[in-house]
Amino acid sequence: MIIFLINEISFALKKKKKIHGACHKSTQTIKESPSASQILAQDESRVRSINSRAAFDATKDAFRSSKAASIPAKSGSSLGAGNYIVTVGLGSPKKELNLIFDTGSDLTWTQCEPCVGSCYNQADPIFNPSLSTAYANVSCHTPYCNQLSSATGNSPGCRGSTCIYAIQYGDQSFSIGYFAKDTLTLSPTEVINNFYFGCGENNQGLFGQTAGLIGLARDKLSIVSQTSAKYGQVFSYCLPSRSSGAGYLTFGKSGLSKAIQYIPFGNSKGTTFYSIDILGLYVGGRRVSISPTVFSTAGSIIDSGTVITRLPPAAYTALRDTFRKLMSSYPVGKPISILDTCYDFSKYTTVKIPTISFLFSGNKKVNIDSSGILYVVSASQTCLAFAPNSDPSDLAIFGNVQQKTLQVVYDVGAGKLGFGPQGCA
Repeated sequence: MIIFLINEISFALKKKKKIHGACHKSTQTIKESPSASQILAQDESRVRSINSRAAFDATKDAFRSSKAASIPAKSGSSLGAGNYIVTVGLGSPKKELNLIFDTGSDLTWTQCEPCVGSCYNQADPIFNPSLSTAYANVSCHTPYCNQLSSATGNSPGCRGSTCIYAIQYGDQSFSIGYFAKDTLTLSPTEVINNFYFGCGENNQGLFGQTAGLIGLARDKLSIVSQTSAKYGQVFSYCLPSRSSGAGYLTFGKSGLSKAIQYIPFGNSKGTTFYSIDILGLYVGGRRVSISPTVFSTAGSIIDSGTVITRLPPAAYTALRDTFRKLMSSYPVGKPISILDTCYDFSKYTTVKIPTISFLFSGNKKVNIDSSGILYVVSASQTCLAFAPNSDPSDLAIFGNVQQKTLQVVYDVGAGKLGFGPQGCA
């Protein structure tokens, strides 16, 4: 069992005024942070989109390197985003931008001046490519322009001789603009010249007040592939357990724990997603009775952009029922959105919750941190942080709540994924 402190709940509830994305850039209006219901609804849209995109073919290109770049990572809640962000520099001279990092997306993009359609409200000044001496648009009918089809799911367009990209996400958010290249600064000593990205002049959606996103997926236009010669197609991150906590995103093999357990990536679910093989689940130290075919029917992926882990219906039911039995001494709370197992801890200072562990291929058992077991809406509405898929044929998704505090290592060139304990707090 795990001791769960109620002051952790109180800490989570101290977030009051937050900034959420708007449709226009004209004023810096501060809005309330998205509600739990909005975050979970957006998460469900992302999951539906992932399942619709999971049929593409995959390619690999392996390189090895000892160079590394590490960037501080933090929760995007301060900018009204439900995911995690890093600050990078774009352009020459560089302009700092707060970008969501996403293992389920390939293309890196940011909002750009002029906003000929609309730009949502962001905290950083919108990037002005005319102020960068290294900026250049990409021409149509070049190999890089043609690669946008697999990276975005849309064929590229042309405006004159200039390549135009368009990308849309499961919640109907989108970015459209020039496909370009410029200098990307990851750290004071790590600079990527001629980095290909989207310079969006028409953008709308639920990105909070971030400036866009960094694509960490497997397509040739992702940052992982573009920097493969330098960082060897290896990156890692740790997602902090609290919104004020400090995590990191690292490119290269530096700083990897000796305690990491590696599992092979599973059979590919397209050029984008990182597939994994889940064999089973443990609750309270005991393996839950789940047929081996439950997870193999549709397969599984790991995704930093999905908030709540999705399980096949039969696996979720077995997990939930076992968890409920071990938590039967606590009063139940009101369900919310996709979360149906909630508790009212308003009269408790501490609670004991059962451990939850995943069993992956190679019989590697990974324990989930306590912050990845419960999703806090309020002290009176604290829920089991897992949800069922609507159909057994949908992908299982290992989401970011369950990844908290783990050092997660993607060695794409070697075809393996690693988990290390206590990567950050």
